Amino acid sequence: MRFMMMHKMTEDMEKGLPPSPEVMEGIGALMGEAAAQKVFLSGEGLKPSSQRFHLSYRNGERTLTEGPFADAKELPAGFALLAVKSRDEALAWLDKFAAVLGDVDIFVGAVVEAWDFGMPKPEGAPQRFLAMHQADSRSESGAPPSPELMAKMGALTSEMTKAGVLQVTGGLASTRHGARIRFSGRKRTVIDGPYTESKELIAGYAIFDLPSKAAAIDWATRFAEVVRVNEIDVREMAG
Repeated sequence: MRFMMMHKMTEDMEKGLPPSPEVMEGIGALMGEAAAQKVFLSGEGLKPSSQRFHLSYRNGERTLTEGPFADAKELPAGFALLAVKSRDEALAWLDKFAAVLGDVDIFVGAVVEAWDFGMPKPEGAPQRFLAMHQADSRSESGAPPSPELMAKMGALTSEMTKAGVLQVTGGLASTRHGARIRFSGRKRTVIDGPYTESKELIAGYAIFDLPSKAAAIDWATRFAEVVRVNEIDVREMAG
């Protein structure tokens, strides 16, 4: 079973402050352990909401709202990690995505790169954006997409992959299969789904291949102990 664990923004993260050397060392050790156990599949961090934007598509019309966001109320139903030459290129691809899906809200955030921490930036490095389309009553009901929608989305993802734009993509199962974990000091509270959107912004994600939701909650808790976040959503991935 694949799980997407999404940790939420802290005040320091939203200010754009870099993690401490101790936190970086702890993350490296934890992800190294996960990789050695072959349970870690992928993961990225996001820049502050001042470098994000929200797209709302209604009746074929797009409304773009720039960050920062004080209260975004995110509840993802799926995601796509895009590597593009510019933000305008990302927008063009997301317009195509919305043309397939219909009315939809998408939060888009710039991804943290190694050169943001002082590593040399490769020449011609793409801009990467994480696009997360939001849940609605249909996705939360657990109803599968229609065969027609699946065919159209499959054609688009194939086009994006061939263009070298789509790095990772996936859908999320209804929140009733997930859990929200809140941390206060050393106290941990696990809220089993279903649950509604959170006012806390997503700061990053990690995808793990694990035998159960309980195992995913354990890994998420260990991550929180290292990074010192207040909330993590654990979502089972669809398919």
